[in-house]
Amino acid sequence: MRSYVALGSNLGDPLATVRAALAALAELPRTRLAGASSLYRSAPVGLKSQPDFINAVAALDTRLEAEALLDELFAVEARFGRRRSFPNAPRTLDLDLLLHGDETRATARLNLPHPRMHERAFVLLPLLELAPGAAIPGHGPVAALLDGLRGQRIRRLESGPP
Repeated sequence: MRSYVALGSNLGDPLATVRAALAALAELPRTRLAGASSLYRSAPVGLKSQPDFINAVAALDTRLEAEALLDELFAVEARFGRRRSFPNAPRTLDLDLLLHGDETRATARLNLPHPRMHERAFVLLPLLELAPGAAIPGHGPVAALLDGLRGQRIRRLESGPP
C-alpha cells in the first residue's frame, strides 16, 4: 500500500536529521522507501518564536497496517530524541502519517488523512513533487489546495534522493 509520511526537524542539525530519518524509513519492516521529495525550509506554524523547519515527504510502499506503521514512525522519532513537551514545540524529528492508501479514519490515536495536512504548504508542496495528481480525501486536489496557501513561507533547498 502506498503511504506518505511528512518529515520535519528544527533542532540540532535539521538537514542531517531529515536525511538520516529518510534512511531510517528505508529500513522499516515490510516497507520500501519508494521516493522522497526535495528538502524544504519552512517557517514554523503555530508557535512562531522558534527556528525554521527542514521538511520533506517520503513515499512508502508498505504491507504494514496504518497503526503498525504509526508505531514504527514513533519508534524512529524516539531514536532521534523526539520529546512531546507541548503542541507545536520545536523538535528534533517529527514524522506524520499523512495518507495510507485511500484509507480514512478518525480515532483517538490516528486520523487519516492527517487532519491538518491540507492547511500546510510544507506538506503539500513536497507531496505534490512526489505525487503530482494527489488528492486528499474530503479536501480535493493537492495542487488546488496549495494555491490557497501562498502566504506560507517555504523554499526548496535541494533535490531528493535519486
